[in-house]
Amino acid sequence: MESAVPVSLEETPFDPAEFSWLWFVSAATYGVGDIVTTLALVGYDDAVAEGNVLLRMAIEAFGLSGLVGLKLLAFFVCLAISLHGARDADSALYYGPPAMLAIVGAFTTAYNLRLLIG
Repeated sequence: MESAVPVSLEETPFDPAEFSWLWFVSAATYGVGDIVTTLALVGYDDAVAEGNVLLRMAIEAFGLSGLVGLKLLAFFVCLAISLHGARDADSALYYGPPAMLAIVGAFTTAYNLRLLIG
């Protein structure tokens, strides 16, 4: 029976060091930058509300842990897609998720910082 994810990236045409670097950048921009600046805005500035309806509903239902939980869910879903792409030797599925998260994370971090600064 074939595994859903590769046991290691050595079994794929992709470089494990490259994979680590891609996901480090993604985690830094989306996982840290976006989450931290969003928490700062939503948690400490009453004049700012979350623009994403789904995230706003999660915050209303579960507080700031709802925001973090949904962002982590998105991160891990993208990680699973990337691992699936590696297993299938699909470059778009391998590179797309971390690139998308890095771009979204960099944009939203910069936007949130702009809102924090004023």
